[in-house]
Amino acid sequence: MKLRLFPQEKAGLEILAKMAAEAVSGAHLLSELLGAAPKDFESLTEQVRASEAASTEQFTALLTNMRTSFVNPLPREDLFTLGRRLNEASEAITGAAELITLHQLDRIPARASDQLEILTRQAELTADAMRRLDNLDELEEFWIQVLRLSKRAQRSHRVFDSELLRDLTPAAYSKYRVLADALVGASVAFRHVATEVGSIIVKES
Repeated sequence: MKLRLFPQEKAGLEILAKMAAEAVSGAHLLSELLGAAPKDFESLTEQVRASEAASTEQFTALLTNMRTSFVNPLPREDLFTLGRRLNEASEAITGAAELITLHQLDRIPARASDQLEILTRQAELTADAMRRLDNLDELEEFWIQVLRLSKRAQRSHRVFDSELLRDLTPAAYSKYRVLADALVGASVAFRHVATEVGSIIVKES
């Protein structure tokens, strides 16, 4: 067993895991929202906002922990960047939820469900990875998987846009295009988390 003169404090990793769990919660709520009746839009969106607020609260706790902890399991700048990226992912999910409510988008095209399925899988993989950050050797496959899913999301977004342009009036197209952009933007946010994990793996190897 490897001994350390100064045992590492893992509270920062636990906070990141909690932030990732909030992102998963937000993605699941967004899935509910896509299939909900307009009368339920606001209540579900408020739950997504609450999940984002919890993520932001955890991010604040992470900053406090980094200032007060003696030995961190990862460099402070890496912990900070991961926390910021996770919070941005929750913000992106909230943005998509708010667009559905603001524009009363109750006829969601099937392609949006495809994008959301990819997004949810990215969120779940990220949450699992954040629980295993103390063993970076196990996370290379996570990095690759999320990047692959991000490429799928980009392709799906292009098809989604072409279908919207073909099937909708200009006014309807503009509303649903904004939603499509928000969904792929959330996917990109998770890609940023994975890219940061990949950067940490390279630096720590």
